[in-house]
Amino acid sequence: MAAPESGLAVFMEHRESLLIYARRLVRDRSGAEDVVQEAWLRFDEASRRQLLGQPLSYLYRIVHNLALDVCRRRAREGRIFPGTDPEAAAEASAGHETSPEAGALYREQLLLLAEALNELPERTRIAFEMHRFAGCKLREIAECLDISVPFAQALVAEALRHCRKRLGWP
Repeated sequence: MAAPESGLAVFMEHRESLLIYARRLVRDRSGAEDVVQEAWLRFDEASRRQLLGQPLSYLYRIVHNLALDVCRRRAREGRIFPGTDPEAAAEASAGHETSPEAGALYREQLLLLAEALNELPERTRIAFEMHRFAGCKLREIAECLDISVPFAQALVAEALRHCRKRLGWP
């Protein structure tokens, strides 16, 4: 009977195909790389706790689930902040100068956002900033704030609703 392959060997051998698979699901390279990296962390943790019978299948399942989470989060954010796809906004603004009027409007909205964040309870504000600005996963926020993952999600959603309302967005 052959010895099972190490988790790292399985991951490295199939990393490119995992990236292709994740990119098909999340529809951008950067998001796919994030998904595959997070999948490796979860896969490595699971493989240290127990012997995995089908490590490659398990790895693909992790990538699939994480990619779906990304898609759901983007859809939810699109409903909360319509028309604010950060990648699309960055591409659209590349090479374009902002008019003085638009710059003033952006500064005004930024000030309103800062005020809205300061109005939030501290834990809600921290959860929002960790998620939106630092890119932390809900699991990481929950661990840091010593709360459950669903509660971390509720805090982030509450902060998003509050910011939208203060900015006068539908």
